[in-house]
Amino acid sequence: MNIEGCGTALVTPFTNTNALDVEALKRLVRWQIESGIDFLVPCGTTGESVTLDEDEYRQVIRICVEEARDKIPVVAGAGSNNTDHALHLARLAEAEGADAILSVTPYYNKPSQEGLFRHYQAIAESVRIPVVLYNVPGRTGCNLLPETIIRLAEIPNIVAVKEASGSLAQIMDLLKARPAGFRVLSGDDAMAFALVALGGDGLISVASNIIPKEMSAMIAALRRGDLNEGRRLHFRYLDLMNLNFIESNPIPVKYAVSRLGYIQEAYRLPLCPMNQANKAKMDRELEKLELVTSRV
Repeated sequence: MNIEGCGTALVTPFTNTNALDVEALKRLVRWQIESGIDFLVPCGTTGESVTLDEDEYRQVIRICVEEARDKIPVVAGAGSNNTDHALHLARLAEAEGADAILSVTPYYNKPSQEGLFRHYQAIAESVRIPVVLYNVPGRTGCNLLPETIIRLAEIPNIVAVKEASGSLAQIMDLLKARPAGFRVLSGDDAMAFALVALGGDGLISVASNIIPKEMSAMIAALRRGDLNEGRRLHFRYLDLMNLNFIESNPIPVKYAVSRLGYIQEAYRLPLCPMNQANKAKMDRELEKLELVTSRV
């Protein structure tokens, strides 16, 4: 199974009583699939995974797998800064039918590169399904370096990396040295144009929660070598991509998806709704792109 193209780092819908909104999740997944997204990534950072209990975690994955069966792959988030807990989550995701797992680098405890290698080696040995590495030092305080990724790529079921270091130099070093068949995916919407144009394989997107068809079209254009169309779409939606990080992800994107009518604007503490000034900025962009009508 090749994990490539445009995947959505799926938000987790909640009700106004803080429960998992099962019907909204099903509706969101169906819309994503109908819009041409290539794969789904539930239970990641954008899915507020750290606030899900184990039963909810399993339920979210199960719903995504049931809705996506025989259509697109499901790559379930299964990361922790406790290796034993990461192994536990990986096994749960596999048991619920996930096609692969996405495992973020351990956060807060800041392991060495050798520690990172051993952490991922243990995860890969604990499951039979593919493992996608996730490097996002801005959130974790830990940078998975290209040489460590290349070393990990020798493990048969470590098949890809979601690269969100923000460093184009690091991305180029990785693309230059990676072995054949190892996929490099952007973990940053705004960097996806550059990464895919340089030969990367796709994107795990926040913005595709709002514009799945358009983000999929951008990545598809770049992968077939149509830089003009890819560039047009990149710049058309660049402000929206950036607005998704005007406050901590997934606060802005959940607000935007709620404006589209797919979910309620509901978060679990310590996340809370955006301030009104930032909501107004998002509203103006959504209206400019004709995704919603103006508020009265």
